[in-house]
Amino acid sequence: MAKVWHKRKLSKKEVKARKKDKGPVVQEEVTKQNVPEPAEKKVIEIGESVVVRDFASLLNVPVTELIKVLMKNGVLAAINETIDWETAAIVGDEFGFEIKLKKEEIGPKIIQRQKAEGFVPRPPIVTVMGHVDHGKTQLLDRIRKSDVISTESGGITQHIGVYQIAYKGKKITFIDTPGHEAFEAMRAHGADITDIVILVVAADEGVKPQTVEAYEQAKKAGVPIIVAINKIDLPNANIQKTKQMLSEIGLVPEDMGGQTICVPISAKQNINIDELLEMVLLVAEMKGFKANPNRPAIGVVVESRLDPKVGPVAFLLIQDGTLKKGDFVVVGETWGKIRLIEDEHGHNLKTAGPSKPVKVTGLKAVPSFGQVLQVVPDEKTAQQVLVALKKTLAQKEEQKTFKKIGLPIILKADVLGSLKALTDNIKKIETDEVAINIVKEGVGNITEDDVMMARATKAEILGFKVKPFASAFEIAQKEKVKISIYDVIYNLINDLKERIASMLKKEEKTVVGKGRILKIFLTTPSEKIVGFKVLEGQVQKGNYASIQRKGKEIGKGKVLSLQIEKEPVNEIKAGSLGGLKLSGEVDLEQEDILEFYKEQVS
Repeated sequence: MAKVWHKRKLSKKEVKARKKDKGPVVQEEVTKQNVPEPAEKKVIEIGESVVVRDFASLLNVPVTELIKVLMKNGVLAAINETIDWETAAIVGDEFGFEIKLKKEEIGPKIIQRQKAEGFVPRPPIVTVMGHVDHGKTQLLDRIRKSDVISTESGGITQHIGVYQIAYKGKKITFIDTPGHEAFEAMRAHGADITDIVILVVAADEGVKPQTVEAYEQAKKAGVPIIVAINKIDLPNANIQKTKQMLSEIGLVPEDMGGQTICVPISAKQNINIDELLEMVLLVAEMKGFKANPNRPAIGVVVESRLDPKVGPVAFLLIQDGTLKKGDFVVVGETWGKIRLIEDEHGHNLKTAGPSKPVKVTGLKAVPSFGQVLQVVPDEKTAQQVLVALKKTLAQKEEQKTFKKIGLPIILKADVLGSLKALTDNIKKIETDEVAINIVKEGVGNITEDDVMMARATKAEILGFKVKPFASAFEIAQKEKVKISIYDVIYNLINDLKERIASMLKKEEKTVVGKGRILKIFLTTPSEKIVGFKVLEGQVQKGNYASIQRKGKEIGKGKVLSLQIEKEPVNEIKAGSLGGLKLSGEVDLEQEDILEFYKEQVS
C-alpha cells in the first residue's frame, strides 16, 4: 500500500528541500481524529504483461512520468516494451490505482485501453495481409482508386503504406503490409497496430504458407479476421474448396457453421468490394474501437526518409490522442518540434487525431520503422526521456551475449522500411557459430564514406534498390571493396545464407569455474544482481554463465560485473563470496548453479 501523506503548511526550508529532491517530505505526526479517510483506489485489470505506453494510457498519466517511476523501482523499460503484472501492480499503487490480474485476456492491446475515461469512437485500422500474388495490392488499389502495382519489383509490395478512405460517411484507415515471407517482421508489426485484418486468399490457389503465417500473426494479436476470397472471376476459381482449406487451418466460414466472415470478391472486376467494406464497418461497430483525442498523441512510424529540402520526414499512424503542430515529441532515439503535418493527399493539417495517417517534419534525425512517437511538454523533457531511453539501450547492448564476427557488412537501402525488413531477417539467419556484423547501416545511395568504412572493417557493401555514387564506385574498385546491389530482398538474404554456410566455424567453450547463488538482490527482465559463492575454479568479468537447476541448463547469461564487499573486482576465486551482475532473461532462484566459461573459436 502506498504511503499517504497528510497536508500541513510547509516551512520555506522544507519547500526548498522538496523542490530539490522532488520527493515526499516527511510530515509531522497527526492525531487520529485529524486523519482523513484514504481515498478509494481505482481498479484496473490487466493481463500477465502490459506495454508501457498502454499502461500509461490506462493510468491516464504521461508516459514520461511512468518511465520515471519504473526507473525509481529499478526497472528500465522503454515506451514500447512490456512489463509484467507484478511490476505494474507496484507502480500502479504509486499512482493511486489497484492493479488486478485478469483471469482471461480480452483481446488486442488497443481494446484493453478502452476502459479509461474520455474515450470516443475512432476509425478502425485495417491491415491487409495475404500470400504473394493473391491480389492484395490490387484490392487496395481498387479501394483507394490508385495504381501502385506497376511500381513494385516482382509484384511484391516492399514498403508499408497507410492511408484513410471515407465510405458511406465513415472513415477507415488501411495499412498495406508486404505479402512475401521475407517481410514477416513488418507484417507482424502491422498486426500489432491494427484493429481488423483482411486476409486475402485467391480462389484459384486457396491457402498458401504465407496465408497461414498471416493468420497466425493476426490470431496472436487477437484481432478479428475478415477473409476476402479474391479472383472469383477466374475460370478455375473454387470458392467452396477455398473455404474448406480455410476451415482446416481454423478459419471456419459462417456458412459452414463457424464465425469467420468470408466475402467472395474480384478486385480486378470490382465485384463485392462494397460488401467487403460493409463488413469492415460492421465489425468495427460491434467492437466499438475507441481512443482519447484529448490526451497527448501516441503514434508509430510506418515509413521515413531524409528529404534534401525539409530534412527528416516521418510517416506516422496516430494510435491515440491528438498530435498538434508545434508539439515537442520523442520518436525512438530522436526528438523534435513538429513543424508540418500533412495527410496522405498533401493537405496541411493543424492537428491529427486517432487512426489518422500523417506526414510530419521537424525531427532532428530520421526515425526507424516501428518506433513510437510520444508527445512531451517541452525540449527539456524530451532530453530527459532520451537520456533514459539511451541508458536502457546501452545496458541492453552490454547485456547481449558476445558473438564472434563472422561476416562484416555495410547495409544501405532506399527507405527505412526496407532497411528494417533487411536487418530483422539478417538476425534470423545468424548462427551460434557465425554472426553477421552490420558495421554500418543507412538509407540512400552508397557514398565514399561507406566505401572507406568497408575498407577499414574488411566489410562487403550490400545495397537494396540503391546505387553507388560515381566517386564511391571508383574508390571501391581501387580499394577492392565488393559492392553487391539487389532489387528483391529475399535474393539478398539467400546470398547471405550461402556465405554463412561456407564460413561456419566450430566454437568450443572452456569451463573456468562454478558457483552457487546464495541470495537474489535485484531481478529485472534483462539483468540480475545476486550474491554467490565460487565453488570451483574462478570467475572473471566478461565470462559467460550457464545457469543450471537440478542438473539441467535453464538459461545463459554474461557476467557484467563482480564485487567483493561492495568493491568492484575483475575476478573472484574458489571459496570466496561475492556479488555478481548477470545479463539474461531467465528467472533465477537460490541454490541455482552457475557454470562459468569462455568461448573460443577453433
